[in-house]
Amino acid sequence: MENASERPSTSVEDYVKVIYDLQERGSGPVTISAMAERLAVSNSSVSGMLRKLGELGLVSHRRYGDVQLTETGDKAALAVLRRHRLLETYLVEALGYSWDEVHDEAEILEHVVSDRFVDRIAAYLGHPAADPHGDPIPTREGDVPERETQLLSAADAGTRGVIVRVNDSDPDLLRHLAEQDIGIGMRIELVERRPFGGPLIVRTGTSGAQREQALGRLAAEALWIAPAPAQEGRS
Repeated sequence: MENASERPSTSVEDYVKVIYDLQERGSGPVTISAMAERLAVSNSSVSGMLRKLGELGLVSHRRYGDVQLTETGDKAALAVLRRHRLLETYLVEALGYSWDEVHDEAEILEHVVSDRFVDRIAAYLGHPAADPHGDPIPTREGDVPERETQLLSAADAGTRGVIVRVNDSDPDLLRHLAEQDIGIGMRIELVERRPFGGPLIVRTGTSGAQREQALGRLAAEALWIAPAPAQEGRS
């Protein structure tokens, strides 16, 4: 069991976590520019850190190629994500934080809490499988629950499902979704795609209380849906 002082540096943990997260969300090959945008740093800063991560055996990267974590890098990233997502869950469940407040808090705490503390949080919460945004929580052994999901923005008109995950990197977007009464566990149907890059028209709720509303592209690109259970899939 690691103590915080025995782990890689904060910057190394931040980088491997971002690489894993970009891979996990299936947004295409992980590139230097994608990492730079996510971390709000320059491309040259990312290139310099990738050289260091390569020397540490955490990434595989060739010049002008995509970035991939090694097995060791995967293990390091999953350890950080476990701490981060359990901390977010604890902040919401035990301390009353809202889902748009927890990401930045967890970003700080994930580097300083001990594994023993995180294991206590997991036990206190009943070993949850996902955090408040629906992100899967790795087990202590590094296993990640798998689900069949797709981005709402990539779905065809007529697709029905349940919202199971929301990208959590933009607190303003999370607040907007909450104001629109859109969240985890909600049934949703993509009714129509407005032309020329217009909004998506979605239908939410159950057969007895449905409503249609327009959803902007950025919001649709943040929502992950899973197939609705058969008994709930009928309107």
